[in-house]
Amino acid sequence: MATRPAERGIDLNADLGEEITDDAALLRVVSSANVACGYHAGTTATMRAVCEQAVVRGVSVGAQVSYADREHFGRVARDVAAEVLREQVADQVGTLDEIARAAGTEVRYLKPHGALYHRVLEDPEQAAAVLAGSGDLPVLGMPGLSLRLAAQAGRRVLREGFPDRAYDDRGRLVPRSEPGALVADQRAVVTQALRLAEGGGVDSLCLHGDSPGAVAHAVAVRSALEAAGWTLRGLALPPQV
Repeated sequence: MATRPAERGIDLNADLGEEITDDAALLRVVSSANVACGYHAGTTATMRAVCEQAVVRGVSVGAQVSYADREHFGRVARDVAAEVLREQVADQVGTLDEIARAAGTEVRYLKPHGALYHRVLEDPEQAAAVLAGSGDLPVLGMPGLSLRLAAQAGRRVLREGFPDRAYDDRGRLVPRSEPGALVADQRAVVTQALRLAEGGGVDSLCLHGDSPGAVAHAVAVRSALEAAGWTLRGLALPPQV
């Protein structure tokens, strides 16, 4: 009898609930939703809508925590005292988890947003504050200090890659202010998604919901992954029985 090949699983995530993209369309494609928790974008109503649709679609819900900076969409670095940042993260996670549970799911992982995402890759104080404010949730991010600290604390770490962003020589994302930072060509996005998946260094691929053509890119990436033999599975979901 032939041996069945092992399933190749990967996640496809997007930032949702930011009031600037087609959440419903993306939820039909992605397997995990990074939900804005109100500090850089989002409202109670948007959080509820995304969580309710995520339940219907079987999509994993994650808390997309940020600096308190709606004016700049959380993309400007802030010097926030560690104890304040810890409480802000705890507030965001707690708010979303209450809404998620009312919808029939729960927050299953943590992902910082924007400037905070990049800050915790290297800043020990900010990274520790984000981890302290988020309980024992699995942490989604790029390789860096925050994932190392989470792993040392016994927390699950989830490695992320970006098909729609350019990388520099250090393996970091090219700043949005620089030319070529955003990968807009759909064929290039799909090519990079497959390269990241096949490279074995990521658990999840992120497509930015606020990028032009986000839904079309997501559909194309999902189709290409499935055609290459990948199975999409949401982050930190309970084992299938």
